[in-house]
Amino acid sequence: MGEIKVSPDYNWFRSTVPLKKIIVDDDDSKIWSLYDAGPRNIRCPLIFLPPVSGTADVFFRQILALTGWGYRVIALQYPVYWDHLEFCDGFRKLLDHLQLDKVHLFGASLGGFLAQKFAEYTHKSPRVHSLILCNSFSDTSIFNQTWTANSFWLMPSFMLKKIVLGNFSSGPVDPMMADAIDFMVDRLESLGQSELASRLTLNCQNSYVEPHKIRDIPVTIMDVFDQSALSTEAKEEMYKLYPNARRAHLKTGGNFPYLCRSAEVNLYVQIHLLQFHGTKYAAIDPSMVSAEELEVQKGSLSLSQEEQ
Repeated sequence: MGEIKVSPDYNWFRSTVPLKKIIVDDDDSKIWSLYDAGPRNIRCPLIFLPPVSGTADVFFRQILALTGWGYRVIALQYPVYWDHLEFCDGFRKLLDHLQLDKVHLFGASLGGFLAQKFAEYTHKSPRVHSLILCNSFSDTSIFNQTWTANSFWLMPSFMLKKIVLGNFSSGPVDPMMADAIDFMVDRLESLGQSELASRLTLNCQNSYVEPHKIRDIPVTIMDVFDQSALSTEAKEEMYKLYPNARRAHLKTGGNFPYLCRSAEVNLYVQIHLLQFHGTKYAAIDPSMVSAEELEVQKGSLSLSQEEQ
């Protein structure tokens, strides 16, 4: 149990990348927690947004690998926000505080939905240069919970955790996926009642993405073919919404492929970001590009050979 938490990689990450806490709202209780790693001269980094159960460190494998390649990567943990507009306003203030005009966003599940809402919210003065949406959705009504969204704040912590755990895989999974689930359960335990209640509210509050506002943003849709909390209908809806999106399919990976299939996820992230190399929106240090591109090409070659 808890293999990831005691792994050398995770301990190395915790000892080398500091967790920063930033307040950008008038309300001092709204604290953003984040890991910011990689070259500071990069002005358009990749920002990771976690799912309901996640904290900023669930993306530690992406941070370690991508910063090793010369990328600037930021992983976030949200403060307590109760509606999408409030979240978008807070996130905009955070980017202003970090002096980042435009960013690439990787959102997992709820994080992906919030990334789309933020792109929509800032469409007149764009702050999002591209999106990677992992096991994500575009309409909260898929969870059939919109009628309970306004009562999550009343529920005790154990009930909220039960609701979230109900979406975790319960069938047989391979050891790496089991470790990923254990780690996410541990992260879930670290969240307080208001953090969980607010995230579930954002996850289920009646809302959908307006695609015409973000149709010019490059998108990669990343999903898994095995069991995850997302229905086939929700996935199909995403494909329809973004007909020109690149698709990154993982044969297996469950709800948390960034933990248990990190090599594949990292490769797809690199392939997505390749299109911006050489522009002012590159998330990578220019001096690192040639070596990194070679490695990505080798990786994508071996990946395609495996699939054949």
